[in-house]
Parts: sequence; C-alpha cells; structure tokens
Amino acid sequence: MTRIKKSGFPWGSFLKSLAAIAFPVALQNLLTTTASMVDTMMVAPLGEQTVGALGLCAQFSSLMFSGYWGFVGGGSLFIAQYWGAENDEGIERSYGMMLTCMMSVAALFSCATLFAPRLVMQVYTDKETIQQIGVSYLRIVGFAYPMQILSMAMSTLLRGTERVHIPMAASIVSVATNLFLNWVFIYGHLGAPAMGVQGAALATACAAVINVTAIYVMARASGHVYLFRVRGHFRWTKEHLKLFFIKCFPIICNEILIGIGNMVINITLGRQNDEVIAAVAVFRTLEGLIIGFFAGFSNASSILVGKCVGAGELDTAFERAKRLVYLCSGVIFTVGLCILAAHRPILTSMSLSGESFQAGLTLLTIYVFVSVIRMGNWLQNDTYRASGDAVTGTVLEIVFMYLMVIPAVLITGFALHSPYWVIFICCYIDEPIRYIIMQIHLYSGKWIRPVTDQGMAALPAFREKIKLK
Repeated sequence: MTRIKKSGFPWGSFLKSLAAIAFPVALQNLLTTTASMVDTMMVAPLGEQTVGALGLCAQFSSLMFSGYWGFVGGGSLFIAQYWGAENDEGIERSYGMMLTCMMSVAALFSCATLFAPRLVMQVYTDKETIQQIGVSYLRIVGFAYPMQILSMAMSTLLRGTERVHIPMAASIVSVATNLFLNWVFIYGHLGAPAMGVQGAALATACAAVINVTAIYVMARASGHVYLFRVRGHFRWTKEHLKLFFIKCFPIICNEILIGIGNMVINITLGRQNDEVIAAVAVFRTLEGLIIGFFAGFSNASSILVGKCVGAGELDTAFERAKRLVYLCSGVIFTVGLCILAAHRPILTSMSLSGESFQAGLTLLTIYVFVSVIRMGNWLQNDTYRASGDAVTGTVLEIVFMYLMVIPAVLITGFALHSPYWVIFICCYIDEPIRYIIMQIHLYSGKWIRPVTDQGMAALPAFREKIKLK
C-alpha cells in the first residue's frame, strides 16, 4: 500500500477551519446534553424510578434518532459536496429530499407515543411502576418529535453550508427555555400546577418549538437563502431521488439495524434491578457529554473532507481525514477523564447513591476507555459517508453487531445472568477489531467517491497517485 508523502501539511489553517466548525457544534451539543443532565437533576427528587423511566423514554428517542439519521447522513453527503462545488440547486434539492424523508419518520414515532405509549414502555421494561411514569411522559413529549426533527434538518443544512453559529445560538435559546419551563412546570412555580414528569415533557415540547423558531428567524436575518427557496427544495426528479437513495440506503440500513440492536441491548439492561436501571439512565446522559464533543469533530470531518471531495481537492481530503481521526480520539479521551474525575458530585446530584452510585461509576469508567476507539470508528464512518462511501462502515458495523455484540449481550444477560457490567462490556467487544479494519480502509483511499463533476474529474489522477486501481 503506497501512501502520499507528507509535504508541509498546513496545520495552522487546518486547525483554524476545524475549530470554526467543531467548537460551535460541540458547544451546541454540550448545551443540549447539559440541559438533559439538569432535567435529570430536577426530576431526581421524584425518585430513582422516575429517573429510570425518563432514561428508557430517552432510549425510544434514540431509536427515532436511528430512524432518521440515515437521511441526515445522506443529506450531509450531498450538501457538503455540492457546497464545495458551488452548486446551489444541488444543495436545495438535497435538503428537500432529506427533509421529506425525516418528517415521515417524525410522524411515525410521534403517532407511536401518542396512541400506543404503554406498548412502547412494555418493550423496554417489565417494571409496572416505571411503565406508568414513562407513559405519562411519552403522551406529551410525542408532540415535540416533529419539531425536534425539523430543527435537526435545518441545522444539517446550515452546518453543511458552514453556518454553524446559527444552530448553536438557537440551541442556547432553546436550552434556556427548557430549563426555565422545567422549573415552572415540574414543581408548579409562577402559579402553574405541579405536573412532575408531565411538566418535564411539556417543557421539552415548548423548547422544541422555540428552537425551530429561533433557527428560522436567525437564518432569515443573516440572509441564508437555502432554507427559504421552498420551490428548489422539491425540484427533484426520479433520477435525483434514485441517486439520493442509492447513497442513503446503506446509511439508512445501518442506522435502523443498529437502532434495533441497541434496543435489544437496552431491553436486556431494562430487566436489571431498579438501581441499575437508574444508573444506566444517568450514564446515558453523561455519555451524551462525550458524544456532544465528538459530534463537533464528526460534523467538521464531514464538512472539511466532503467539501474538498466535492471541489476535486482529493489529496487535501485524504490528508485531512487521517489527522482528524487521531485528533478526535485525543479530545474524546480528555473529555472522558474530566467527567470521570468529577463523577461524585455529578452522580450524587442525579439522585444516585449506594448500589446505584457504584453502578453508575462502573459504567462510566468502562465507557471512558472504550469511547476512544468507539468514537474513532464513528468518525471514520462519517468521513467515509461524506466522501461518497456509505457502504464500508455500514457493513462492518451491522455484521459485527449482529454476529458478535447482540449474541454476547443476550447470552450474558438472559442465559448466564451475568452482572450488569459484564453485559455492558459485551456491548463494545467489536470496537477494537473494527478499528483495525477501518484504519486499513482509511489509508487505502478507496473511500473517496465523489458525486460532483469536479470530484469525478480529479479522481483518476488521485487514484494513480496512491496506486489505487
């Protein structure tokens, strides 16, 4: 395998471009995750069962995330490359296809929470009390799903066209609204009735509306045209739709199948005792802090690499991708250690004590070290997708999850009745193997597969340069 020689890589401009995209996105996700932490803290006085119920409801939201994220990945691929090629019509068309598909997913999950919330909770746990709490929450928060997904679609377009500060600013407004309304509705301040978990759900729904409104107003004020050329959003043909789904289909399959696999894992953990269920709920919130920082690098990677691929600057895309993987791993490990160092005040503030506290600490400790490899795999997969290769990472993730991870989790959870931490470790046993395979693919350069005319014109010379047939 022949590598391109390193010749004066422009670290200064690279890090500046990376920071300009990664930090606003990371801050936005950090704010959202911090709000989730505060939500957990605010309902913590209601008991560990309440914390556990909201954690399981969050896992259903994660399943919804898996349902629409394939379209986000496909849309990001096209938007980033068309942005690099300065193709306005391509950007608008890609956004319209992505938005239509995402809102279909929103309608499906919103109907599930509004009309069959008990069935949803019965899937995740066999604890009757936790089910009842979750049902009362889902019946209200289901109204937030369409707005949450709409804001994600709008944010994807803005990030792909390097307007990352608008989603960040809107997130600040939304998070502030959510925290304030939590205070009002959960415990009944300013004359409002004390609604408990229903108040938390109502606050979330209101904040979702505020988020969409803020993005719309700020995008309009800044003169960002792509969100408002509605006719251009739906000016696509069968050929355009076919190409979109060809690139999206592997990502959609990946996200849906991985989402189902994660649901199986959560069902297994949801059969543990109440203390472990509460610990898992708190851990998922803390995991969001690590993923929040990671998302900044992931978005930066998709944009910085995908833009170069679309513009035909394939050598630059290749060199950038290799460096992003290791920078991401270093940052993620640092963030994880910081969270681990502050575990005691964080876990106790979320109503964990005794057995639940120890379980939360154990889960967090394992994850801090696992996340370095896991996020490296995730970033490489996102980079491949933005560059036109939506298949390699998808196939690896699905194959390993269904042939290794899920069998290991089910056997340790239901057949061997192993301790929760053994089950948890089994959730990540495939990561080191996939990392090695993904690294080999990264240095091969085979993942660079442009969809723009500029990119395809530059492809033969690039392949010749790295001796790729």
